[in-house]
Amino acid sequence: MDRRQVFSDIMAHKTPQKVLLDLCGCPLSEMTPEAEEPLFSLLGYRGSREGKREKLFRYLDIDTRGVGHILRPPRSLKRQISSSAYIDEWGMERHYTGLYWEIVTHPLQNADLDELERYPWPDPDSVPQSEIDEIVSRAKYLHENTDYVVCASHPVYGIFELGCWMLGFEEFLVRILTDEAFVRRFFEIITAYQKRVIERYYPPLAPYIDFTSSGDDFATQQGPFISPKAFERLVAPYFAERISYTKRFVSCPYLHHSCGNVSALIPLLRGCGVDILNPIQPTGAGMEPANLKRLFGDSIVFHGGLDTQRVLPRGSKEEIDRAVYDLLNVMQPGGGYIFAAAHNLQGDVPPENIIEMFRAARAWKPGL
Repeated sequence: MDRRQVFSDIMAHKTPQKVLLDLCGCPLSEMTPEAEEPLFSLLGYRGSREGKREKLFRYLDIDTRGVGHILRPPRSLKRQISSSAYIDEWGMERHYTGLYWEIVTHPLQNADLDELERYPWPDPDSVPQSEIDEIVSRAKYLHENTDYVVCASHPVYGIFELGCWMLGFEEFLVRILTDEAFVRRFFEIITAYQKRVIERYYPPLAPYIDFTSSGDDFATQQGPFISPKAFERLVAPYFAERISYTKRFVSCPYLHHSCGNVSALIPLLRGCGVDILNPIQPTGAGMEPANLKRLFGDSIVFHGGLDTQRVLPRGSKEEIDRAVYDLLNVMQPGGGYIFAAAHNLQGDVPPENIIEMFRAARAWKPGL
């Protein structure tokens, strides 16, 4: 059956004829090099990374393909410090720690409103058009020559995460309680930046994509960083504006990623325009798949859910099979579900386990 028809059925909450498998189809179903290189070695793949990835996707019968990335304006504070350190476009110093480029400075820490207004923000108009054209060309090729479900990666960071990064988590969360004027002005500036990128990125991409995405972590494994009431008052208006502005240019579903236990925020996220929620982080209290399906299965599509904290890194073949079957037995009936890991696959996941999770998902039948 055509993969895009399966995706359409899933979005319409109809039981699809097969499980839709996602690996690297959106920024939150990716693999780190430490996870994929052992996989390529196990399968004997040689050549370019792009070529090896495509071989892998075909071997695993993956239904999705991703295009795009965060756009980083050249006219900004970005500069290289050393081979393991740089200043990013937002002015944050990042050091490579062996897996991620971690933030070590917060350029707006202790800033007041005047300093916020004077800050040298990145210029979205300086993103080269040729960079966007390359993304569009790839999406056009996939749309016209394959039946893969194509996702456009989000081109900008989220407002909440940028606040936590640029001021530091502790200070930004305190500011939400004590300095609403600063927080609102910060969100206004970032939203204006997002909208300028959106109006450059999406119009040429729109004919060739099946869904698009954003990422902004709103929760820990215990619950949201801020109360639902505070989220509704301070974050939701700007988040909704970003989504509605994106949907001016595209008619496809909108996926949003937030780590942690966002169960208390799901009605608000849906109200902001989120169509697909990534991930189901099953180790978070309240994020049990059966609970989410029962409460929200008719109103939102879920993406992900196979545990990356214990099952995939340390599980046996039998444990992985059982986890896959249990997840699909709950989430697959009635549509509204896309299969993927609960987050990006890292180097602690053995390559055999990656293969097994997708083999088991493709072999799943009701009642297994």
